[in-house]
Amino acid sequence: MERVPFLGRLFWHEYLALVGSLVLVACEVVLRAITLLLPSPIIRFCYNTSRALFNRLSSPTSKRARSKKKTISSSIATCSDFTELCALWGYYAEEHIVQTKDGYLLGVHRLPFRKGEDQAGVRVNAGTDSVRKPIVYLHHGLLMNSEVWVCMTEEERCLPFALASQGYDVWLGNNRGNKYSKKSTKHSPSSIRFWNFSIDDFAFHDIPDTINYILQATSQQSLSYVGFSQGTAQAFATLAIHPELNEKVNLFIALAPAMSPAGLSNGIVDALVKTSPDLLFLAFGRKSILSSATMWQSILYPPIFVRLIDLSLSFLFGWNSKNMSTHQKLAAYPHLYSFTSTKSVVHWFQIIRNKSFQMYDDDYSGKFKISATNRYYKPAKFPTRNIKTPIVLVYGGSDSLVDIRVMLRELPRHTIASEISHYEHLDFLWAQDVDKLVFPHVFEALRYTNDNLNASVNGTSRYLAAKIGDTSYLHRKQGSASTWSEDEGGSFSDYDTNQDNITRPVPGTKSYAQQQRELPYQVNNTHKIEGTNEDASRPKTPATTPATSAIPASPTATWVAQQRKQALNDIANGDDSGRESAATRLRRASNTPVDNIITEELRTIGKRRSRLLDEDDKAGSTGSGRTSPATVPTFGAKGISVGTSRPSVSDGTLAAS
Repeated sequence: MERVPFLGRLFWHEYLALVGSLVLVACEVVLRAITLLLPSPIIRFCYNTSRALFNRLSSPTSKRARSKKKTISSSIATCSDFTELCALWGYYAEEHIVQTKDGYLLGVHRLPFRKGEDQAGVRVNAGTDSVRKPIVYLHHGLLMNSEVWVCMTEEERCLPFALASQGYDVWLGNNRGNKYSKKSTKHSPSSIRFWNFSIDDFAFHDIPDTINYILQATSQQSLSYVGFSQGTAQAFATLAIHPELNEKVNLFIALAPAMSPAGLSNGIVDALVKTSPDLLFLAFGRKSILSSATMWQSILYPPIFVRLIDLSLSFLFGWNSKNMSTHQKLAAYPHLYSFTSTKSVVHWFQIIRNKSFQMYDDDYSGKFKISATNRYYKPAKFPTRNIKTPIVLVYGGSDSLVDIRVMLRELPRHTIASEISHYEHLDFLWAQDVDKLVFPHVFEALRYTNDNLNASVNGTSRYLAAKIGDTSYLHRKQGSASTWSEDEGGSFSDYDTNQDNITRPVPGTKSYAQQQRELPYQVNNTHKIEGTNEDASRPKTPATTPATSAIPASPTATWVAQQRKQALNDIANGDDSGRESAATRLRRASNTPVDNIITEELRTIGKRRSRLLDEDDKAGSTGSGRTSPATVPTFGAKGISVGTSRPSVSDGTLAAS
């Protein structure tokens, strides 16, 4: 059935949801106006009444549980600012002001010292006579400020404190308009012009100006960036449109990365996303959005406020928030909200609706014009595939805002991704086991990046270059539509070293990764691997380790990958003893902490062995198979074209084989 123009933009039930949401917004506006006129005694009465009601309805067990950690959570919840939160744990925090090129004044916080180190008179990154420390820059998410990083109920679960304790110079940024950046040299916060900013302004001004300020203040050449949620989107956009910043950011770690969310789980909000931004401006105004959140916090008893936030997160995104303790929520939720513009939220709505990580569409109101169709008009996308900085993604498998397959398609090949299956969005800040599941990814990437900055492969640290090889396997495992060939035999990268531990060949020759991709397709010993003296059909294989070889007490993913490469080479050579040796080592290690990885590797080895045996049987019975001219690939200096119908990359160009 054809949908009516204009009215057919939404279904009838979506219109009902939209009208209902607008009624709720109107009620909130009325309540906020009333509370602004109420004297403080009445507000205190509402607070005390809600507390008495909550305590009356609570069970004795829950009352005893709340009383155990009430002191620390209450102390954190009532801290007034960032420096007070740090002082609560014994850390000294500096405050800095960054002026952007368009006149906004951004508050930036710094943790240069380990706990107690400031008392010793140590100077950090302050000249030739000071202690030199690598710099880590952390940036918050949407409707947040830098306090979300440090409002933890345990010191060891606080990422900035952990980084400072390990010897990093930690900086924490803030977006324009929030609690620490609500000032401009050109406009007053009471004016609409002050709030006329979107993600574009964060990318063109806030992030690059803050990075340049930090590097200038510390006399350093580069820093590492750790972002959360929208803080990752701002970095994606910034690095995509500022090529020079890729030299200044040596590593980008994205926690709960946000680029092009799949959508929202609730029908009401989803209907709002599909409407015109003009309607959102009508509902929330053209200044700050959801400014009434502070009103609800002031009149509600904290446990009730926490329950209200949990219900809202479940209503909007389908999160159950069970990985965070109640006491952590009581401590952190009061610091969760900070001001931002309605326009920046509208920008996200445009991204979700168009399923494209694009710049703000200023002509969005004219969608029904002929000139607004894709043929004549298309908003500019952030060219994220141009990013040169090494990228490490750590995302939650239960996070409804992350579509990792879409994200990997829009990011460069050197992106590394790791999943924490049961994590939701906010868990990357405040989960009970965040220090055990998230921090190791951050510390490992930072440590090897800073250790190997001077020993690099084509500008990429050797550690990250090696890890890049795992990305192809990750893409296949996640079922993503990626640029990696499905016929790759192993997890090799174009930045990998070859079997003789020689780094990537000079331009014009083929990398070890491409050599490995070509091996299964060589025909009748007539092809040589370019840049080597090896026979393509019978590659040189290092001596195999006996089956009784010692296995590390705690095998790493790198060790597992090495055994997998050995097993695949043995299969290609028809070396039964070698194949048994490599497979046996993996099976003997299957009761280790990386047993899930080993299981996947063994399954891959088994599939490869079965496929080759089947192809050999077909070749013997029909005269076709791997030796068939129809399946012989075309090898180029930059890629491989395999198959007969799908598009592939060959010689750096897209072609259909």
